[in-house]
Amino acid sequence: MNQGKFVGPRAENWLGLDHLGRDMFSRMLVGARQTLLVGVVATLIGLVVGFLIGGLSGAAATLGGEPGKRLDSLIMRVTDMMLALPSLLLAVSVAAVMGQSLTTVMIAVGVVQVPIFARLLRGSMLAQGGTDYVLAARALGVRRRRIVVTQIMPNSLSPVIVQATLSLATAIIEAAALSYLGLGNPDPAVPEWGVMLSQAQRFFDNAPLMAVYPAVGIIITALGFTLLGEAMREALDPKLRG
Repeated sequence: MNQGKFVGPRAENWLGLDHLGRDMFSRMLVGARQTLLVGVVATLIGLVVGFLIGGLSGAAATLGGEPGKRLDSLIMRVTDMMLALPSLLLAVSVAAVMGQSLTTVMIAVGVVQVPIFARLLRGSMLAQGGTDYVLAARALGVRRRRIVVTQIMPNSLSPVIVQATLSLATAIIEAAALSYLGLGNPDPAVPEWGVMLSQAQRFFDNAPLMAVYPAVGIIITALGFTLLGEAMREALDPKLRG
């Protein structure tokens, strides 16, 4: 088979062959694994680091006191600075500094997610701090630290869990964008949907399906996680039931 010639769908190759004679269906499956791996790990990085930062800020604000308020204000100002930057621009900046690799993409996308989770958890903890069960625990003489750890923190996790599912869809799109820009896996032979889109750009006029397949994969996957997040929001929020 001549290099640069694209073979369309047929019985033995459901999605056809690419310009190097590689089966597109197999590459789509392997690329899905790579893309989901990057999205899941990046979301976990953002969730864990954001949980620690948001939990610290929320606890400092809830416990009260001048030192706690200063710490909370400092953390939130740094978080606001990160949120002020466009997410893709921030991810590209981090990836450019760290170098080209799959791990770099995971960390870069995870860094973008950190301020989202931190501010969400902090806000949820502040909202829980004024509820009746917290006021009752304080009236009974329960220590504030114990209230934060055993009552406020567990009851503040529902919106964070929902946001993690929604952020997974965003992480997949941003990871594909970084790979498309050449900041992902340096080995072009390893299938990844963003890399496949970048490679298909050269052959778009003669073989548009090479770009359509990974693009559709990214759209369907992101949409699926978005719908899953909305379903979890309705299931975990009593106000949206019934």
